[in-house]
Amino acid sequence: MTTSPSSSAPAENRPPTVADRREWRRHLPALASAAAGINHASNAWDAVSDSFCDQDGWPVDEKGYADGKVKRDAEAWKHVEVFLDHGPEVLAVVRAAADSSDYAEGPISEDLYRLRRIDATLEQADQLRHEWDQIMALMDASQPGSLQLYQESAEEHRNAEGWHYAHELSNQGPALVRAAEYLADRKDAEQPSHTERAQVALIRSAPGNRRTPSDAPPAAPAPNPLVPRHSR
Repeated sequence: MTTSPSSSAPAENRPPTVADRREWRRHLPALASAAAGINHASNAWDAVSDSFCDQDGWPVDEKGYADGKVKRDAEAWKHVEVFLDHGPEVLAVVRAAADSSDYAEGPISEDLYRLRRIDATLEQADQLRHEWDQIMALMDASQPGSLQLYQESAEEHRNAEGWHYAHELSNQGPALVRAAEYLADRKDAEQPSHTERAQVALIRSAPGNRRTPSDAPPAAPAPNPLVPRHSR
């Protein structure tokens, strides 16, 4: 069963809690590894693809060229699924934690700009995975001898369609990780100052510590007592 990209994500309008930050940190290594994996698959194919083509870029070894793309697409799709499993939750919390100044300028403004279209990338990739699950459910009723053949063909089709989303995530994914790391570090840096202020407030409010402020004006001196007059 597939999970919708937004099913486990916190509400974007709710400020992220300490638990949210702990959760998004847990997802970041997987997302960073997936982004690197997509780039590795792409670079590995680029390094050998020309060897299958002539000087004009047309394949001369069509089988080798096709097999190379199949391998690239299959490797990249595995990492797309990592983004589908971990990305939506991190994206929701990032958008809840970022403020208008983060979008206007600052260390992550460009990364937040890159994330404008990541919703569509994740949604469309998730739809492709959902369609694959439906195809596999229908194939369960097929004859065992033909199931493997159909499955391999369906996988190749899914992976080829998914390469477009993998390519998009190779740019959007690192931006998501960088923005999440920055916002998590900022929230962690803010947390001690909030705690310290709360502790100071508690100390000042304790009954034994309620003193007259040092800058309070001195008490007015008592008026001189009247000297009694003796009657003659």
